[in-house]
Amino acid sequence: MQTPAPLSAPLRTVPHSAEAERGVLGSILLDAAGDSRVLDLCTENGIVPESFFTPAHRLLFETLVEMSRAALTIDPLTLTERLRALNRLDGIGGSAIIQALIDETPTAAHAEYYINIVRQKHLLRTVIACARDAERRCFDEAVSADLILGEVEQQFLGIADRREGTGLSWNQAITNTMGHIDRLFSLGPGSVAGLPTGFKNLDKKLKGLRNGEMIVLAARPSMGKTSLAMNIAECVALGKDIYGRPMKGDHNRTHAVGVFSLEMSTESLAMRMLCGFAGIPGFKIDQGLGNIKNINQQLTRAASELGKAPIYVDDTGGLDVMDMRARARRMKKRYKIELIVIDYLQLCNCREFAKQGRQLETSQISGQIKAMAKELNLPVIVLSQLSRAPEQRGDKTNKPKLSDLRDSGAIEQDADVALLLRRPCKAQGDPDFDDTRLAIVDVAKHRNGPTGEVRLDFDDSLTRFGDRADPGTSETADIEPDPSGDL
Repeated sequence: MQTPAPLSAPLRTVPHSAEAERGVLGSILLDAAGDSRVLDLCTENGIVPESFFTPAHRLLFETLVEMSRAALTIDPLTLTERLRALNRLDGIGGSAIIQALIDETPTAAHAEYYINIVRQKHLLRTVIACARDAERRCFDEAVSADLILGEVEQQFLGIADRREGTGLSWNQAITNTMGHIDRLFSLGPGSVAGLPTGFKNLDKKLKGLRNGEMIVLAARPSMGKTSLAMNIAECVALGKDIYGRPMKGDHNRTHAVGVFSLEMSTESLAMRMLCGFAGIPGFKIDQGLGNIKNINQQLTRAASELGKAPIYVDDTGGLDVMDMRARARRMKKRYKIELIVIDYLQLCNCREFAKQGRQLETSQISGQIKAMAKELNLPVIVLSQLSRAPEQRGDKTNKPKLSDLRDSGAIEQDADVALLLRRPCKAQGDPDFDDTRLAIVDVAKHRNGPTGEVRLDFDDSLTRFGDRADPGTSETADIEPDPSGDL
């Protein structure tokens, strides 16, 4: 007895609705003599020529959009003549097709229903195309699985962004801004627009770290840029300033912080932050100096408080920028992070541009970090190295400029805020060379505020910054007593 052949799976058609596509085109022609409402609805719903599956329908819609942009009259006759002039009439099947569209569409009142069907079908085709591309890439052994996962995740989230829409109407933007201003007024003088840094002098200049902004903190090696960034992260995470006092206004709560440490391990960052917070120089622990009992008590108290801080560290080295964006996206979704710190930009990679020169690769990395800040709608502090130019200019102060940002001018262009950190005691020709505690943060670029220098204190043994009095004023810095004095 012969075994019957298995039934083959039924062929599946690509999601589309030719009837809905004809309904949209017919509605446009019926409505064209009025106020072009249907074309406006198409634009609002993201309908583009590629939304139409049938090639003839795609060509017709493209022509109608071109005529609308050129302010040409749209009716069956003018459309036919336009198609003929562009040699597209045969491509749609002749002029009889245009009249058929009108005859098959009873009214333009149902246009929104037809548009939604076309949009849904196009969305399904886009998902299928992304899934097939993901499957194809999975068989490419030359590319890492992590990179593929990050790129695929971004593709699918890109579809969701197009579906949901991210734009605000101008009226809504003004309303939101007035609400934000009213909130600042209610908080009283000294309030900041974004997340406070925990440093009074720095917040006076920056007015906080604003959502969607890329803040570049740049310095030569061993100036303390990692320490300053982690001090800010600590203050934001704890909702307290650098001296442990609650932040003003509505920021006196914990804020989750994501840290991408491409240079230091999580353990090294934790050790540095713990010692600084406890006020104990790290070398005393390494060398076993001081009163061990007192040191242990202070470390225990510091660990008890810091352990509750919502700080999430990813210390993967040589991270690809696309993979970083995917990981940041997951951090935002899982931990609700409100600030990202990247240490540091020149250690990031971009495999797609790696063979096209370091300058182009750095430009792409900088652009992706800026895009990440806007996509996640939170501030991103990215550390950057400076070139040797400050030491080679011959002015003996080694004062850096924006043009000293290493590898690419795109960093300067993409940054919303650029902070150039220097310590005068490192340059013998600086007038403040003898002040070993002075650190100067030059706000060299500030897209939404003033520029200028901010003076801070830096304790090298604790790798910890603090405020200092503003020059020329009677205001004094709020300085805590040294907790390590009895060690």
